[in-house]
Amino acid sequence: MDRMVASRLGQLLILLVCGLIILKTDGYYVDITYVDSAVAKGAVCLDGSAPAYHFSPGFGAGVNNWLVHIEGGGWCNNASTCLSRKSTRLGSSTKMVKKVAFSGMLSNKQKFNPDFFDWNKVKVRYCDGASFTGDVEAVNPATNLHYRGARVFLAIMEDLMAKGMKNAKNAVLSGCSAGGLTSILHCDKFRGLFPTGTKVKCFADAGYFINAKDVSGANHIEQFYSEVVATHQSAKNLPAYCTSKLKPGLCFFPQYMAREIATPIFLVNAAYDSWQIKNILAPGVADPHGTWHSCKLDINKCSASQLQTMQDFRNQFLIAISGLGKSANKGMFIDSCYAHCQTETQETWLGDDSPVLDKMSIAKAVGDWFYDRSPFQKVDCPYPCNPTCHNRVFDPNSIHQLEIDI
Repeated sequence: MDRMVASRLGQLLILLVCGLIILKTDGYYVDITYVDSAVAKGAVCLDGSAPAYHFSPGFGAGVNNWLVHIEGGGWCNNASTCLSRKSTRLGSSTKMVKKVAFSGMLSNKQKFNPDFFDWNKVKVRYCDGASFTGDVEAVNPATNLHYRGARVFLAIMEDLMAKGMKNAKNAVLSGCSAGGLTSILHCDKFRGLFPTGTKVKCFADAGYFINAKDVSGANHIEQFYSEVVATHQSAKNLPAYCTSKLKPGLCFFPQYMAREIATPIFLVNAAYDSWQIKNILAPGVADPHGTWHSCKLDINKCSASQLQTMQDFRNQFLIAISGLGKSANKGMFIDSCYAHCQTETQETWLGDDSPVLDKMSIAKAVGDWFYDRSPFQKVDCPYPCNPTCHNRVFDPNSIHQLEIDI
């Protein structure tokens, strides 16, 4: 056990050192802002604390452009899992670090982020557990859990509008992972905050979670999402065009509602999304003997049969995403990397060895699409065809947290 602990500490130290080296050259720290006025409106984190965000003001030509990026961090599907979350940064602003690192799409250097470097940039902290869709008035005194994500989203947007976002010429709602799902579910609501003259688009990074059976044949993620929506009473905050036809839990999946999004939206996703492989395709409950353990940690250690199962998952993903249609309003960068969240870190957003599709980086594809320089809807060839992939399981939220806490 001591050897295992030492090994794990060694891995964490390597991540920390690498992260700090990257941060020195490519990133910068941004202070936290608490929205204390939201508490009186009941717009609070799971534990009842004020919501929060980190704000980096725009400059130069970007002073009236706004990029609002939503933090990721999974979901909680019942009182037990939400209680566990309540005592962490994902359920309480009192547990959040005071500074976070901005890099990649949030970088303020033209070299690293040519199209958005001078914009007002906001990272919204995620502390409700349901991608900002919940709204339950009653609070059980036994748990003191507040399911108020939808109110939090509105309160933060109102605070940002008062800080100048109401004057935006260009505005983007983006997010990573559960935050990417937030940008999909709330895209049209975000558009509705602005006058018709404002150019508004959405980006979703690793937010296109699909409804697929796990390796045991069970509908694990469908049941999980159904419980999330029920616990947080999210149905009323999901698109009515979906909930009027399908069970509310299904409307938490982009494949059942994203086609009807009126606001232009761009999807960045790995067809072999590492979080989805680990938690949708091969969750621990479906793999009691740990057959998939090594494969999930390193795709190079997957057996031939496991790789075939992952190819089948990719096919399901491509079918799910094909429902978006071919409109130029819908952009996509679907690479064949084994990755999760590629816009928050410099090495995957824009760097000398960043992943590319048709010789184009994510930053270039997204920028060209936003500014209408050229449409972009590209799907990579199957793994392992793309040599520019890094194929590492990397959680940008974890490394940023590690950097600050230590």
